[in-house]
Amino acid sequence: MNGVWVALALTLFAGMATGIGSAIAFFAKRTNYRFLSIATGFSAGVMLYVSFVEIFLKGADSLTAKYGDYWGHWVNAAAFFGGILLIGLIDTLVPAAKNPHEIHSKKEEAPLRDPSAPLPDFSVIASQEKSELELGDHDHRPGNQSLLRMGLFTALAIAIHNFPEGLATFLAALQDPAVGIAIAVAIALHNIPEGISVSVPIFYATGNRKKAFVYSLLSGLSEPLGAGIAYVLLRLVMGSGTNVFPPQVMGVLFSGVAGIMVYIGLDELLPTSRAYGRGHDSIIGLVSGMLVMALSLLLMK
Repeated sequence: MNGVWVALALTLFAGMATGIGSAIAFFAKRTNYRFLSIATGFSAGVMLYVSFVEIFLKGADSLTAKYGDYWGHWVNAAAFFGGILLIGLIDTLVPAAKNPHEIHSKKEEAPLRDPSAPLPDFSVIASQEKSELELGDHDHRPGNQSLLRMGLFTALAIAIHNFPEGLATFLAALQDPAVGIAIAVAIALHNIPEGISVSVPIFYATGNRKKAFVYSLLSGLSEPLGAGIAYVLLRLVMGSGTNVFPPQVMGVLFSGVAGIMVYIGLDELLPTSRAYGRGHDSIIGLVSGMLVMALSLLLMK
């Protein structure tokens, strides 16, 4: 049972890192975009390296042991692309302006930390062509929906996005605490800019700075919540009093998690890193993340 608590603690640590981003958005005099660029690139490097070198291969080992060399690799590949499909569908169904992985422009962030800063004219933003918009501009007008409904929908969108990340951290930590720590750190780093991005739409949906800060801080709780729900479901399905799950179940889950993490790294973290940074910041972060992950795995052998 101790392993479960360690896995949940790591997932909680990773999820609550959104609070650091929230603090930067609301209290820092300025946002260090270069740090965010390198940090998100680093996170992507860790995720991509550990997915292909460790987690995907763990899934293959478990599945080939159960189904044989030929069919085991087929199931492994299917689970990997199934994970990509799952997170891709989630991204498609969540509107961009409320997507916690979307960056926001400096003029959208300014009113969070400075009440005297002018609010952006979203009616102008809505009427402009995409090519005319500043990077990160979104239309945050309430429209026909109430502000409360929009705020709740934003919170739901955040929870949906963070759910698979919590599952990835939890399963990795449950199987191998050392790998789980590395993934938890990577998820935590990527949650820092997410905390900033989460604050913006909630602030414009509710018009309340305190509420936006609290909601963005608590948004990370969906990660340990997702981990806990996944664990309970696994226990119910397996019908076992132990924490050891059949190898084919862990194999499919690991391969699916590898797919989820590869998607997050390529579709969300690297573009965000490029948008925040300049020059070679993204590739410096990416390679550094891979190097640190490689050294960690080698030292743990």
